[in-house]
Amino acid sequence: MKVLGAGCKSCHDQYENVKKAIEELGLEIEVEYITDMEKVMAYGVMSMPAIVVNETVASMGKVLKSAEVIKLLGSWDFNGKEKE
Repeated sequence: MKVLGAGCKSCHDQYENVKKAIEELGLEIEVEYITDMEKVMAYGVMSMPAIVVNETVASMGKVLKSAEVIKLLGSWDFNGKEKE
């Protein structure tokens, strides 16, 4: 799982909220914080912060609270696909 950002406060807050959500869910998922703009652009992200789950952009352009991240993660099966 990745948080893409420019290194600003909002992007860092998103990274912390994602880490908190992962911890609250008891998941052992590594959260990577990417600020390298070349890598960010490779995902086609034009608005930050963004959350990437299984190499798919799941959210961008707003800071989600940890409860919102938990809800977002509930729609993923972590086998590479979004639940239908």
